[in-house]
Amino acid sequence: MIRVEHLTKAYRRNTVVDDLSFSVEGGESVALWGPNGAGKTTVIRCLLGLVGYTGRIEVGGLDARVHPKATRGLIGYVPQELGFYGDLTIAETLALSGDLRGLPRSRIGEVLGAVALEAEAGKRVCELSGGMRQRLGMAVALLPDPPVLLLDEPTSSLDVGSRRRMVSLLDSLRGPGRVLVITSHRVEEVGMLVDRVLALDSGRLAHECPPGELTGRLNLESWLHVVLPEAQTADALVHLWASGFDAHENGHGVLVGVATGDKLSALNCLSEGDFDIRDFEVWR
Repeated sequence: MIRVEHLTKAYRRNTVVDDLSFSVEGGESVALWGPNGAGKTTVIRCLLGLVGYTGRIEVGGLDARVHPKATRGLIGYVPQELGFYGDLTIAETLALSGDLRGLPRSRIGEVLGAVALEAEAGKRVCELSGGMRQRLGMAVALLPDPPVLLLDEPTSSLDVGSRRRMVSLLDSLRGPGRVLVITSHRVEEVGMLVDRVLALDSGRLAHECPPGELTGRLNLESWLHVVLPEAQTADALVHLWASGFDAHENGHGVLVGVATGDKLSALNCLSEGDFDIRDFEVWR
């Protein structure tokens, strides 16, 4: 579905994407992972045809430079910073977006259901929380039912609860008929959302691997993913922090930073606190 060959993008003398090649097949979910400045967002902009580049990009078998309108029609895009008219309601925003693209308004109800905003359709955009605005951005991207979704740091500005709901939404969108390309700097999220990680460093492909191998490839801290009942997550975090662990909430429990040879201590800590450990796995 997506093929990138020798992609290079420079701003004056600063090369931000350097001879990058990769492909994404139909039904795959892929993360462009890396710290700020790694080139993730620039790759997305090149895929969208928003900036010039050297190399070749194909979307759906079409050369994106030769057929820019057709390839953009295959892509739904959710930027990191969303811009909507604050005085419009959610439903009006979707109607405007659909009208501009010549889409039937019958799709509005379907995408509102997909992002769980049916009950909020009459709310004005200026009244929305960050998480609801992000879901509205997802709804706009889904209106044409595109086979490719590009998501630029979709959870970066969200609180813990909104991040959990967004991760759950993104997971529900995965399937054989759609490609997801997600930029992220969160190891814990890519582990839940994608099949493969492309780790970028200064615009170059440093590693390509399954998400569970990312921390080991980059000599990062291992993470112990512990599945707990949702009602226990907040208390478990406090308990772990008090015991000196680096711990974070995700959509399915907690992630605990652990040394390579010491994983049982975190499990013992939770067990001693009478938390109900339902499952666990190590992300390296």
